[in-house]
Amino acid sequence: MLRKLTPYLFVAPLVAFIAVFTYVPILTSLNLSVRNWNFLTPDMPFVGLENYRLLISSRDFWNALWVTTLFTVFSVPIRLFLALIVASYLARETFVSRLLRGALFLPFVTSTVSIAVVFSWVFATDYGLINPVLGWFGIGKVAWLQDPALALWVLIFVNTWKQIGYDVVIYIAGLQAIPQELYDAAAIDGGKRLHVFRRITFPLVMPTTYFLLVVSVIEAFQVFTIVNVMTHGGPAGATDLLVHMLYRIGFVLFDIGQGSALAVMLFVLLVTLALLKSRLIGRKVHYEA
Repeated sequence: MLRKLTPYLFVAPLVAFIAVFTYVPILTSLNLSVRNWNFLTPDMPFVGLENYRLLISSRDFWNALWVTTLFTVFSVPIRLFLALIVASYLARETFVSRLLRGALFLPFVTSTVSIAVVFSWVFATDYGLINPVLGWFGIGKVAWLQDPALALWVLIFVNTWKQIGYDVVIYIAGLQAIPQELYDAAAIDGGKRLHVFRRITFPLVMPTTYFLLVVSVIEAFQVFTIVNVMTHGGPAGATDLLVHMLYRIGFVLFDIGQGSALAVMLFVLLVTLALLKSRLIGRKVHYEA
């Protein structure tokens, strides 16, 4: 009996950790989403689906969902495209490529708050680094973080700059797993670089692309720190992503019920997106690979 229980005893601490810090909060959020609570009173009256109804009827919710969708649709393809191009040049095991990999990966492990503060200074209208450079070309001051048409693009740039190093490292691992014999055969047949990339590299790296697509979409829907530090969801709600709205409702307005309802809706949305991508893309990708 002890021999049979030994494997379970080894994994018990990890299972307990996941249960306490993952499943218990999920169930707690689900319970709070159907109650009215403001942190200040012990009373938590049951209100059913009222919190969900208020969210769905709120213009702020639909604006946050639209902004988050725009952020994801534009940031994820840009990240993956740039990461694949860069990884194709850094896949070779040389001293320079290793050095550049480390330089690209460094922002990923750097504090997001520090990065957001630095770029807030870089894109500042009056004292930032970008506007003086534009002034050399006769371009006036640009209100990067105050213009609703530009603020979201600034956040996309900052998030891409921080996350692309991770994508590059994963792509390099996928590229190095492609057999060299395929490239040798293409070289004998006189295949050009672009043709080889389109016919060999890109199809065989699709499982890696699919993995990064799932991870990147989830990450994009959970972006919070750069928004909270750089724009606070402004100007005029142009950068008010879903997680920032959740924070504002739950921890600024102290409406824990609506905040929990939004968290549950975001969880369901991400699970649904993951399942759709698995059904529509995942099988085809792995089959072709």
